[in-house]
Order: sequence, then structure tokens, then C-alpha cells
Amino acid sequence: MPTHFTRRLALLGSLAGALTAATLTPTLAQETIRIGGLTTLEGPFAEPGKDSFRGMELAFEEVGYMVAGKKIEFIKASSNGNPDVALQSVRRLVEQDKTPIVIGPLSGSEGIRLRDYAKTVPNITFFNGSSAAIETTLVDPAPNFYRFNTEGAQWTAALGTYVKKEKGWNKVVVVSEDYSFPYAQIFGFMGTYCSAGGKVPNKYFVPLGTKDFSSVIAQLPAKGEVDGMFVVLGGADAVNFLTQYAQSGGELPMIGGSITVDQTVLSAKGPARAMLPGVLSSGPISDNDPSPAWKAFVAAYKKKFPDGLPSPSLFAFNYYVSTKAALLGLEKVKGDLSDGAAAYRKVLDTLSFDTPTGPVSINKNRQASATIFINEIVEKDGILTTDPVKSVPGVDQYLGLSEAAYAKLGSPSRDNPSCP
Repeated sequence: MPTHFTRRLALLGSLAGALTAATLTPTLAQETIRIGGLTTLEGPFAEPGKDSFRGMELAFEEVGYMVAGKKIEFIKASSNGNPDVALQSVRRLVEQDKTPIVIGPLSGSEGIRLRDYAKTVPNITFFNGSSAAIETTLVDPAPNFYRFNTEGAQWTAALGTYVKKEKGWNKVVVVSEDYSFPYAQIFGFMGTYCSAGGKVPNKYFVPLGTKDFSSVIAQLPAKGEVDGMFVVLGGADAVNFLTQYAQSGGELPMIGGSITVDQTVLSAKGPARAMLPGVLSSGPISDNDPSPAWKAFVAAYKKKFPDGLPSPSLFAFNYYVSTKAALLGLEKVKGDLSDGAAAYRKVLDTLSFDTPTGPVSINKNRQASATIFINEIVEKDGILTTDPVKSVPGVDQYLGLSEAAYAKLGSPSRDNPSCP
């Protein structure tokens, strides 16, 4: 009897071991697809970073965290807007967490760094989060890095024409953070503004994370010397500048960069708030877009995140669209990421689909064309939101120019464009 009982225990032990081993086999592991998300949860863009992950979660929830019959495992990573930190975080996602798909980053210079890293891991597929530096897809792009959202120059090109021709502003100054994304915003705005005859006599640049803007405010021209200022600051930087400018009695009319008038800034309290009603801006979304698709997206956001922002930010929207692209591609290839994801990327190269703001498609650089809105900040029921003044569908990477003509404009920088 003891011998028989011992044999049964041994058999049960063998079966348990076999089952444990089975849970670790590649076959079963393939029933789960790991998707990494990278955003900024520290530094001046911490609030936008939180909303970025909300956008991803909305996309995952739409499909019940399942794609092509496989479970989605969402693995999060964080940066602080610094390209080196972003690189460290994405390497952990790829090399330690073994994520074959990465969605991110948030900030412009981070995107350029991840594009370069993508070239070293050709079997991994990257989807831009909301990073909007021009160079990410225009200069030596990576074949496995996709941007299904528009970039900084696309967001502001329509604003330059509108401010000169419709508002009659002949001269503006620029106040901006000093890195690649604001350069792109200025490039798009000034490209059309200068071509229409506008002048930009001065640009004032500050480091990312600046807290004291007194030296910049002291240099700004008085009302009447210029028609206004174009402010390209985001997150805490925008709130700090607007607060200090209001406290100084500043009176210059403003137009805003896309992240200067985002919900992560419009939701701020205090003196900054009084500076914002009536400010014009442009970007990939409009809070009060009347389209049914946008209204449905806002309703889903508010239901899922009752403690979130009054309306989804451009960061939530961009990460949502990127995640949607990743999932649509996976569905088309039935979750097949074999052979270095060759079939997956072949599908992505020609993928087009409808978003809450209209259709999106990508060009040979894997860069999106999509709708851009010119907006005005309004106050409704005590909440600041953006009202659409005009929408421009299908804005492409070359801003309506030929590729050759666009190339002649050169790369965005502190000094380019220039029309003093």
C-alpha cells in the first residue's frame, strides 16, 4: 500500500510539473501580446503624461483588452521629458519586459532618440505617442517607427495664415521652450505667417522646466509695439509663465501653441486662467468639435475617467489613435508577429482608418496626414474649452508644398525660420 501511494504521488507530481512547464512555453505565451506604453510622469509634463495613458486605456477597453483572440498585457514605463531617461525606460520595455510593440514617447526630443533606438531593434514595432518633432519621421526615419498622429509644424501652419490674413496681425514676438517640439511649432506658424508678410522681430527661449520667467517678461515689448505674442510653452511651464505674466500686469494679446492651450493647461486655477479666454491656437483636436465621432470619444473618456480632465487632451487623443493603429494592424494579421513582424508592418504601411477627428493615413515616411483645427478658447459653465473656428482636413507632412519645395525651407531651429 505505501508503495502504491508513493507511486501515485510521484505521478501527480510529474503531472503538476508538466502543467507548470506548459504555462511557460512559447506556445502559450503567444496567447498574450505585450504592449509597452511610455509617457512622462515626472517633470513639467506629468499631467499630460497621465492623460496619455488614459488614451491608451480607452483604446484597449474598446476591444476588451483582447486582439485577434489574444489577451493584451499593458506594461507601463515613465520618463521625465529627457531623451536619455526615455531611452533607458524603453530599453527596459524591450529588453527586460520583452514587449514587441511600444507606444510612446510624449515629448519631441524623446521621439528623435527613440527613432534612433528603433533602428537597433528592427524586430520591435514602435508607434509614436504624441512626440511632435519634425525630424522624427522626416530626417532618416526608422522603418519600424510609425507616427499615426500629426506633428508640431502641421499643427500650427494654418494658424500663421489665419493670424496674418484674418486677424491682421503684422508683427508678433515668440516665447518658447528651447527644444525640438517648440521649434516645429514655430516653424509651422512662421512658415505661413512670414510668407503672408508677417514679421517676428524677437524670439525668447527658455529651458524646459523653467519656473522663473521674470527676465523674459521684462524684455517683452509693450502693447502697441507689436500686435501680440506667440506662446509655445506646455504643462507647468505654461501655467508658470501665464501666472507671472498676469501678475506683472502684462497686456499683450496672445496666440498659443498647441500644448499651451491644451486641457492640461486650461484646467489650471489662479491668475493664469484670466489670460486665456479669446486666445487663438491650432492643433489636432478641438474640445467643442460638433462631430458625432468626437462627441462619442469625449463621452467615453468622461465615463471611464470621471476624475480626469473636462475633455480629453491632445495627449490622450494622440496616444489613443496610436494604440488604435497598433490594434487594427494586429487584428488584420491575426496577432502574427513572427519573422520580425514582417506581415504586421506590411499591413501598417498602408493602414488608414477613421479617428474621432476624421480619417488618418500615413506617407512613405510613416507620417500621418489628418485634420487640423484653428481654435479659440471660450468659457462655458465655468470651464475653459477650445471652440473650432476652422478645420483643415488632410494636412500633410509637407504642409501642402511639394517635397522638394519643403526641403528648401531647411530644418527648424532657433533661427529658422526668420523674418525680423
